[in-house]
Amino acid sequence: MKGVETQMELSPKEREELLRELKARFETNLNRHQGLKWVDVQAKLEANTEKLWSLNEMEKTGGEPDVVAHDKKTGGYLFFDCSAESPKGRASLCYDREALDSRKEHKPKNSAMEMAAAMGIEVLTEEQYQELQKLGAFDTKTSSWLKTPADIRKLGGAIFGDRRFGRVFVYHNGAQSYYSGRAFRGSLSV
Repeated sequence: MKGVETQMELSPKEREELLRELKARFETNLNRHQGLKWVDVQAKLEANTEKLWSLNEMEKTGGEPDVVAHDKKTGGYLFFDCSAESPKGRASLCYDREALDSRKEHKPKNSAMEMAAAMGIEVLTEEQYQELQKLGAFDTKTSSWLKTPADIRKLGGAIFGDRRFGRVFVYHNGAQSYYSGRAFRGSLSV
C-alpha cells in the first residue's frame, strides 16, 4: 500500500513544473476566473499537495486544467480540463466498467469513469459542461463523455457533448461505444 501512496506524490521538481504551467495558463486565460488571484490559488494548492498529483494527471493526459470557479463559502477552487479538444490521452474509452465488461470483442483499454477515479477527478456533468462552454469554444472537432444520470445509464446509454455549428449539443450513445475522437473532461475541487 505504501508504494501506491508514493506514486501519488509529485517530486519537488514535478510540483514546481506543474505550478509554473498552471500559473502560466491562469495568467493567459484570465477570462475564465475574473477577480481571482494566482497567489491565492497557489496557496490553496500548496496546502493540498495531494490534489497536485491529480492535476498533474490531468495535465499529462492533455487536459490543460485551469481554474473556472471559486467557492467563497469553502474557499475552494474548481479546476476543469480546458484543452480546446477533448484530452487526447483519454480517448477511445467506453463509459464505465459495466460497459467495458459487456463488450465481447474489440474492448478498449479502459473506461472513462474508471480512469477518472484512478486520476482522483470527476467526469464533468452536463451542467458543468455547459458552464465550460460559456468560457470558450471547446470540442469543435471532438466530443466528451459526460457524467450520465442513473436513469439513462440503467437503460444502457451514456451522454456526451460537443460544439458544432456554433452550438453546444448533448447526445446519447450506447455506454459500451468508444471512438478515437471522444474522451472525457474532468473536474477537481481544491
